[in-house]
Amino acid sequence: MMSLEYIPALNAALNAAAMCLLLLGWVAIKSGNSQRHKMFMVGALSVSAVFMAFYLYYHFNVGAVTRYERTGIIRPVYFFILFSHIPLAGLVVPFSLAAVWFAWKQQFGRHVGITRWLWPVWMYVSITGVLIYMMLHVF
Repeated sequence: MMSLEYIPALNAALNAAAMCLLLLGWVAIKSGNSQRHKMFMVGALSVSAVFMAFYLYYHFNVGAVTRYERTGIIRPVYFFILFSHIPLAGLVVPFSLAAVWFAWKQQFGRHVGITRWLWPVWMYVSITGVLIYMMLHVF
């Protein structure tokens, strides 16, 4: 099994991969290629599911709280990013499943209605997930 110390970096990489897949899926649907869009979005959902499994495994083993030790102006910036990231990440899960459900049922009007706001939120969550990792472990 992977050492717990590597899981935050893996999770950051999974967030970055989800971000790339979301962007590619958006480009595909805007260019009219629904098959390619479907492939990228299933990939984004899959990568995000793997992220969630590792995230939960990590926090069940090390505890729920990660302390941010830096001081100065970066501290409130970190907490702004974190406290916007957390509730939005919680919303991505049920709404992405609803979007998949509507696409599966070929109810594309409802699918688009959700994804019109879900896509930017999911992108934000993916990007801020990487930023949070970098602020905790790199900078």
